[in-house]
Amino acid sequence: MTVDARKRLADLRADYEALVTRPNAPQPLGNGIYQRYSNPVVTAAHAPLEWRYDLNPDSNPFMMERMGINATFNAGAMLWQGKYVVVVRVEGDDRKSFFAIAESPNGTDNFRFWPKPVVMPQTHEPDTNVYDMRLTAHVDGWVYGLFCTERKDVTRPDDLSAAVAQCGIARTKDLIAWDRLPDLVTHSGQQRNVVLHPEFVDGKYALYTRPQDGFISVGSGGGIGWGLCDDMTKAVIDREVIVDNKIYHTIKEIKNGQGPAPVKTLDGWLHLAHGVRNTAAGLRYTLYLFMTDLNKPWIVTHAPGGHFIAPQGEERVGDVSNVTFSNGWIENNGKVFIYYASSDTRLHVATSTVAQLVDYCRNTPPDPLTSAACVEQRLDLITRNQAYLAGTS
Repeated sequence: MTVDARKRLADLRADYEALVTRPNAPQPLGNGIYQRYSNPVVTAAHAPLEWRYDLNPDSNPFMMERMGINATFNAGAMLWQGKYVVVVRVEGDDRKSFFAIAESPNGTDNFRFWPKPVVMPQTHEPDTNVYDMRLTAHVDGWVYGLFCTERKDVTRPDDLSAAVAQCGIARTKDLIAWDRLPDLVTHSGQQRNVVLHPEFVDGKYALYTRPQDGFISVGSGGGIGWGLCDDMTKAVIDREVIVDNKIYHTIKEIKNGQGPAPVKTLDGWLHLAHGVRNTAAGLRYTLYLFMTDLNKPWIVTHAPGGHFIAPQGEERVGDVSNVTFSNGWIENNGKVFIYYASSDTRLHVATSTVAQLVDYCRNTPPDPLTSAACVEQRLDLITRNQAYLAGTS
């Protein structure tokens, strides 16, 4: 078979440009809380051709993909120099993840990756895999990236799936050069989903944690924790308290974790988190919201019941199906861009406003924890609606 490598490359470039510049229209109507968009904002096909192909026809006469990209998901996010940037978890076909920054002028489409992936320095104990970075622009002037660093569990050498997850820490001034700091030290066996609070609390750095016993299972741990440390360059938390616990027969009965850093509002801190429950088809990940006190961010003030965003339609299918996960959102002049991944495969956006999300948290009833009590909640809503409609007829 004869292949015109140059023509194939031209076709690949045209197809790539069509994808990256494709407008992303909001879906109609929605639920009044947020608005989904028609297309994912970042997919594996958004990875630059230079990252995947040898573009030289002499060494790649068939213009084959040499280093494939499997997925782009679980991105930290922030507004940077007037642009919407996401630090994407990019996973190669070899299962290794790395960080790469994609930028959009409007937050909903036209995301383009920066020319090169993030070069993350190593600690004395090299990472096997890194993923799921949470970005925090802290009041100390640094942008911190907290992420999961995965290494082989050397205490179980014969179990090739045995791993240890800890919180890696890096910081930057320009999102290009990253200073790697020592991993977070806690009294928990393993740590995932650790997030830095954007302000000092009692003169200390404050972190949301998720203590767990094993790599996948939280065991006796779990819940969104809270702890303070004196110095992020040698981050040590001596005491963790659980802010938001897992609860039987809810969307967070197996485990839960903080998503991005919370958004500060006049009514308190707005939090996005994920909850996990077990089903006959496996674990189901959904997103939920809660709020904490403005002056005491470890005290929950509002906890609406049920999920906030769950996978729908094509979002339910992917490498790890039936999953929505978020570790990045951007608030800009009252508008909120929520970046969520579906099924560990692709990145989406939903938009809302601070006013809508606060109203949702304050006025959505909490989970009453039993079927009978849920019926009472709905009956109360129906009764109030009937009275309202009778009064307006």
